[in-house]
Amino acid sequence: MQNGSTEVPAEKVEKAQQSPAHDDIIEKSIGVLERWHIWICLAIFLVKFPVAWHQLSIVFVAPRTEFYCSDQELDKCHSNCTSHVFNRSVFSETILSEWDLVCNKEYLADLSQTFTMLGILFGNMVFGYLSDKYGRKIPLVSAVILQAVSGTIAAFSPWFPLFLLMRFLAALATGGTMVTSFVLTMELIGTEWRTVVGILYQIPFNLGHLLLPAISYFLRNWRYFQAAISLPSILLIFYYWVMPESPRWLLASGKQEEAIKVLERAAACSKLPTKNIRNDVVEYLNGKELLNQKIEKQKGNFIDLVRTPIMRIYTIAICFNWLVCGLCFFGVSQFIGHLGGNIFINVALSAVIQLPSTIFACWATKAWGRRKTLISANILSGVALILIGFVPAEPTWIKSTLSMTGMFGLALSFPTVYIYSGELFPTMLRNIGVGTSSMCARIGSMAAPFVASLVNVEPWIPPIIFGLTPLIGAILCFKLPETLDCKLPDTVEEAEMFENRSKKLKNLETVNGTEMTS
Repeated sequence: MQNGSTEVPAEKVEKAQQSPAHDDIIEKSIGVLERWHIWICLAIFLVKFPVAWHQLSIVFVAPRTEFYCSDQELDKCHSNCTSHVFNRSVFSETILSEWDLVCNKEYLADLSQTFTMLGILFGNMVFGYLSDKYGRKIPLVSAVILQAVSGTIAAFSPWFPLFLLMRFLAALATGGTMVTSFVLTMELIGTEWRTVVGILYQIPFNLGHLLLPAISYFLRNWRYFQAAISLPSILLIFYYWVMPESPRWLLASGKQEEAIKVLERAAACSKLPTKNIRNDVVEYLNGKELLNQKIEKQKGNFIDLVRTPIMRIYTIAICFNWLVCGLCFFGVSQFIGHLGGNIFINVALSAVIQLPSTIFACWATKAWGRRKTLISANILSGVALILIGFVPAEPTWIKSTLSMTGMFGLALSFPTVYIYSGELFPTMLRNIGVGTSSMCARIGSMAAPFVASLVNVEPWIPPIIFGLTPLIGAILCFKLPETLDCKLPDTVEEAEMFENRSKKLKNLETVNGTEMTS
């Protein structure tokens, strides 16, 4: 494939030349969303299936199981009870029955999920660093290999400490696939479609969640189940041969020739012109040095997130809403396993409702704006989850319906808060701001299994906690400005202008309303 050798339709040439994104060398060279982008995104989206499986597998690895003391004369948690008999009518073996994780050892089952979320947190940080240093492709391939190997070893681990270690490593790899795949997707897709694709990126996660109860239904032993969700990652090694390196990273790293080759292949695949790509890239790189020097002077740090009163409010409100997403989404997913009725149907229903929620987010974030969408989602999930604590256990469909409603709201919150934080923080603080916010979500997800397990103390405690936190998040959202269709701020001063803009709009609406009534 040589430059200019591909016959390009006239309309494609005109589209490329008239693109409003000429300031972006990637969009100028390969378009915004062409055939090449779609194929690459479909391949990247496959990695989200094991992401869902490893994050949510605890529901079927350690489900709530009835048990009693093998010495029937003793209470099941009596200090003299040395062994237990488990009800195996639903699951033939779980980690609870395997290692007797009940009574005073019950916290160890929750600890395994906390290790998972801790691993994802470290995976985000470690692979985030590796992807910045070595590119997106190699860390992504390395992560899927580690995910397959450690997850499979966990499935056949004879000791609980080894199981915890392997689960941590599998989660570390999962965190790596999450950060590298998302960054690669966002760096390839043009600005016009970035928000929509960023939200649709969650659909494979939803589908992976939906597949979990089906896998567990046919594999009632936790070892076979763990192996089944780990081994498919081996197939993703094909990324090494078909996945391109991010041309943005290549250009930022000074790898001009490699970037040009990627852009030319992508343009040819989408039947876009290729003959001017080399000259455009050279021209872009020649003008970039001065821009980099300017950006370098504007780099911020963590203190800038809380240095001024307005940025402090933004940071607290967004970080808390991320914590809500982590605590409630993963906590409710696990809590559903404690509800009455069929565990497979309950989990499947909670997964099914996420699909329309994610698609709805594409429309709502544009039609309602980020602020109203996040407030509405928090109120919907908060009220539904609180009601679970007060409705009767029978009939079971009432709690199932409320849990589905809660999951709809939470699934709507997650992509919204991600977009919101990316637009709210200025360029000089965007990575730090989004990274810190995401860390709050991981902290929430680490606490989630312990909150869900409080159902053994009082059944109403978990839904009350899971319901109140989104309502607090909704209240904090009222302190945030709307960022829909706003130019992304580059400095703290520009970000704080959102606040002044919001006040002006409110005053204008008030004046207009007064004029109309008079």
